[in-house]
Amino acid sequence: MPRGHNLPVGTMYIDELEVGMSRYLEKKIDDEVIHAFAVLSSDHNPMHMDEEYASGTPFKGRIAHGMIGAGLISAVIGEQLPGHGTVYLRQDLKFTAPVRPNDVVRAEVTIHDIDIRTRRVGLDCICRVGDTVVITGKALVLASRRE
Repeated sequence: MPRGHNLPVGTMYIDELEVGMSRYLEKKIDDEVIHAFAVLSSDHNPMHMDEEYASGTPFKGRIAHGMIGAGLISAVIGEQLPGHGTVYLRQDLKFTAPVRPNDVVRAEVTIHDIDIRTRRVGLDCICRVGDTVVITGKALVLASRRE
């Protein structure tokens, strides 16, 4: 399990959610993570995989796939807030800075809107490496309801 979960995993039902609730996780994006993502996604862009190639790019070295950070946002949503049973409806992201090998990314999700009738929950999403924002965005999800 990634380090830095701030609450246990599980399900939060729509009636338990409140605007302003926030959850996060942190994960070190090392070579093993980058390689595993390349295999899983079939994205072997040398910007991610080859230091010599990447040193000649505007980034002056390798960077991690941006979607790794997006995946961490998904993990917070699917495991913590709202958690198990959540259905993604939409995700908008802006990639603002690169993640380098061995950076620790903190993905945080905060509720900004709740519609109890439709079970739709609006989320602000952000990923940081230290004080640097690397991804910002918004998500719309369908939260679970008690049976």
